[in-house]
Amino acid sequence: MRQKIRRIISAVIFFATAVFTICAKLTVASGATASCPGYKAYHVVETSNGLQASLVLNGAPCNVFGQDISELMIDVSFDTDSRLHVHISDTAKAQYQIPPSVISLRKGQPGNRDNKNMEFIHTHNETTGFGFKVVRDNEVIFDTIGHVLVFEDQYLELTSSVPNDANIYGLGETPGWFRRNPYNTTITLWNRDTPALFEENGYGSHAVYMELRNSKFHGCYLHNSHGMDVVLSDGSLQYRVIGGTLDLYFFAGPTALDVVDQYTQLIGRPNRIPYWALGFHNCRFGYKSVYEVNQVIANYSAAHIPLEAAWTDIEYMEKYRDFTFDPQNFPLEEMQKQLEFLHKRGQKMVLIIDPAIHVNNEYGPYIRGQEQDVFVRNADGSEFIGQVWPGYTAFPDWFASNVSRWWSGELRRYFDQLPIDGMWIDMNEAASFCTGSCGSGKPVGTVPPLPWEKSPEPHRPLSNNTFLVPPYAIHSRYIELSKMTLETTAVHANGIIDYHVHNLYGYMESKLTYEFLRNYRPNIRPFVLSRSTFAGSGAFISHWTGDNAATWQDMHLSIASMFEFGIFGIPMVGSDICGFYQNATEELCARWIELGAFYPFSRSHNSLFAYPQEPYRWESVAEAARRALGIRYTLLPYIYSCYQDAVERGWPVVRPLVFEYSHAKVADNDRQLLVGDSILVSPVLSAGARTVKAFFPAGLWYSWHDSHSVIEAINDVVTLDAPLEHINVHIRGGRIVPAQHPEMTTEQVRQNDYELLVATDSNGAAIGQLYIDDGQTLDTLHRWVDFTFHKRTLWIRQRSGQFAINHPLSKLVLLGVSGVYKALVNGEYVQCTISSIGNHTEIAGLNISLEKDSKLTLEAIH
Repeated sequence: MRQKIRRIISAVIFFATAVFTICAKLTVASGATASCPGYKAYHVVETSNGLQASLVLNGAPCNVFGQDISELMIDVSFDTDSRLHVHISDTAKAQYQIPPSVISLRKGQPGNRDNKNMEFIHTHNETTGFGFKVVRDNEVIFDTIGHVLVFEDQYLELTSSVPNDANIYGLGETPGWFRRNPYNTTITLWNRDTPALFEENGYGSHAVYMELRNSKFHGCYLHNSHGMDVVLSDGSLQYRVIGGTLDLYFFAGPTALDVVDQYTQLIGRPNRIPYWALGFHNCRFGYKSVYEVNQVIANYSAAHIPLEAAWTDIEYMEKYRDFTFDPQNFPLEEMQKQLEFLHKRGQKMVLIIDPAIHVNNEYGPYIRGQEQDVFVRNADGSEFIGQVWPGYTAFPDWFASNVSRWWSGELRRYFDQLPIDGMWIDMNEAASFCTGSCGSGKPVGTVPPLPWEKSPEPHRPLSNNTFLVPPYAIHSRYIELSKMTLETTAVHANGIIDYHVHNLYGYMESKLTYEFLRNYRPNIRPFVLSRSTFAGSGAFISHWTGDNAATWQDMHLSIASMFEFGIFGIPMVGSDICGFYQNATEELCARWIELGAFYPFSRSHNSLFAYPQEPYRWESVAEAARRALGIRYTLLPYIYSCYQDAVERGWPVVRPLVFEYSHAKVADNDRQLLVGDSILVSPVLSAGARTVKAFFPAGLWYSWHDSHSVIEAINDVVTLDAPLEHINVHIRGGRIVPAQHPEMTTEQVRQNDYELLVATDSNGAAIGQLYIDDGQTLDTLHRWVDFTFHKRTLWIRQRSGQFAINHPLSKLVLLGVSGVYKALVNGEYVQCTISSIGNHTEIAGLNISLEKDSKLTLEAIH
């Protein structure tokens, strides 16, 4: 067994570190294309909403990384007051563009171009040809003038000047620090199955960024599904794209939240999650049986650590085949008992599904898939056959006309047996353990050894097919883009090769899976967790950041990843707490559960290649979990209200300080996080530390653990004590935070009365809000309630909705308020218990309905 584990670990290290030789075609593109002629505009027609023009090559073609396209068109339109659309495409319409049937962008309601917040200016340079600027409030925010435009069939290049020390955020999925290094950074977008490696392309593609310039934010999104590099260097931002068109959207901001609002208005708002998804989750790749999972559930209960949902990885399947149950270790009847047990306790079950389907003539999903012609094919018309966990596998073609019926049918059979609460879709980049159609010609049902169970095979000779090895090699780890995924020449049902749509695979699976759950359980909110994502995925799924390592750096990077997915419109995001691979130390795991308790999606998960790391396995970690998760569960009404802001306006639940305080001192701060705009979390991110240096923006900040401890900040760093089992949490002065008493499940929390934490600012004032609905259905009634506190008076005002709130406001915790001895509700004295010590006052025993406007007045000794 130890020898097998060593082989597996060696294989993981191999896949994490192997680098194929990068060919000479990785010549710096900006140098290679410097002699290209650019384009010249003619037939420029201004419209009430923008302009249209033709573009023609401004000289002899350079054909550096493909064939120059001689005739283009540019279409400029002001989609909304705050969104500008600039589309440069080939006149012949031969270049692939994402069709609306795949991603339907919300176009907005255009108006007169003279009433917009942005301006489009174009000009001609004798050397570089056509260029344009996007201007907001007399400030240039995107500027291609002086940079040559290259538009070839397999290579597009567009460059904008940016400040030398630009503050640029987003672009991914590429693990790295939140503020992108503006001096020498290449961000590659090509979805692949990989450990989450520093500054390498990962599971998703999001060609959107925002920039902070002169205390204002703006944003830009490139709507293109092809592989690309985005290069930041020498005062420029350069797109290098290996196909498609330049379909750009600019967002005026001017705040960070405005940019995210404007972006998600275009690509789709985040989906409405069930309330239970905000609880704490547990999983491990390596549980040996359903009985072991039962014991894990019991261990959480015995340790008094909240557990909302028990997850199981691929080991529950029979021979790793989708939609099956291992009859020996995870028999269906025992899984059904586990689900029933969980539901009786208000807990949930989530299981994993991979897209790849085992090629086996005795396996129903494959037989039915063949009958309905739903699998991706090779160029010669044969079935593309890769290799994943069950052996040789076929891959669903999400473009196939019958694929929705087939996928829904398989899921329905599965759910009819075991009606789990949520779905986890993995390996959907799509992942394959081999290169090319390695199963073609092999006997059906063959199960080859996994890659780490045999000697590495020599790589096949590189092809001169430019769709396998493009003339411009993006900076993905492997020179051949088909490595460990679908062949880029594989053909989809619409006749399009995978080269053009590779990055859409996970998005399309997510969409169909979400639609199945909508139909299977009408009106119940689906919960789907996906590894691979694309622009707009947030409308259907939540996300975890994949196979991270049990290292201090990866824990730190998880904060930046959350911030980025907040920009991407996927606010329900988190990383595997304590790391997926490698062995976590007790100290690391304690610190990570403290941080992970504030991830929007909070889950402990790791690999069979590492030691188990559920938080109850060390007493210090268990205590850290109880404390940190106790805060999370107390804050559930507040977090859920923040998530509704995401649903309605796209706003991230967890956000960086720079989103609220747009100045230079916090421009690169990814060591702290805000939950909403009111809760500041300052985790320990280094081994051995028992203090943490935390930045506090100007104002009052009250310690969660000791409300008598108040920091009167002037935009400075404060050193805080941080014992091993403690995480520093502060409430922002001027905010009101709704809360409920913590319990072991979210269902139990929702049965408790409401509390308000009123943290006053220097003027003795505070504001807050509460959103509440049934947490389950899509057509639920809702209720928004606003709170205002000033001059020792709390106003409760109904904003909208009729949802019945069955539990009253029974407690107030007033921070920065002293001397209170009486309380009046709507002018009437009420019986209550008042405790007022220093600047901290608690009022218990209230019975104030949150379904109507109310006024609570406090009388105090002056």
